[in-house]
Amino acid sequence: MPVIKATDTDFSNILGANQKVVVKYYADWCGNCRLFSPKFKRLSDDEQFTDVAFVDVNAENSPEARKLAGVTNLPFFAVFKGGQLVDTVAASKEEAVRDLIHKLDA
Repeated sequence: MPVIKATDTDFSNILGANQKVVVKYYADWCGNCRLFSPKFKRLSDDEQFTDVAFVDVNAENSPEARKLAGVTNLPFFAVFKGGQLVDTVAASKEEAVRDLIHKLDA
């Protein structure tokens, strides 16, 4: 599944349209964010996550979406289920994000 680019304008619609969502918050100046992009894309193509929407949000351009997850650091990941925040993690390790996504099945 392709990674969806979202802004404050369409963020709540994306949360409403998808039961399970994982969001990567990033900034253009963030080196670790850029390094994580191919990993995030690979996760979005993973067979076990076919029911999860993968979303990229530029944290600098989308303050409302950033506030919803309480972003503290970048890259920052949040999972939403039924439009509600389930959990977050500030990490650069794929395993940490994979563990976060699995919380959607709990």
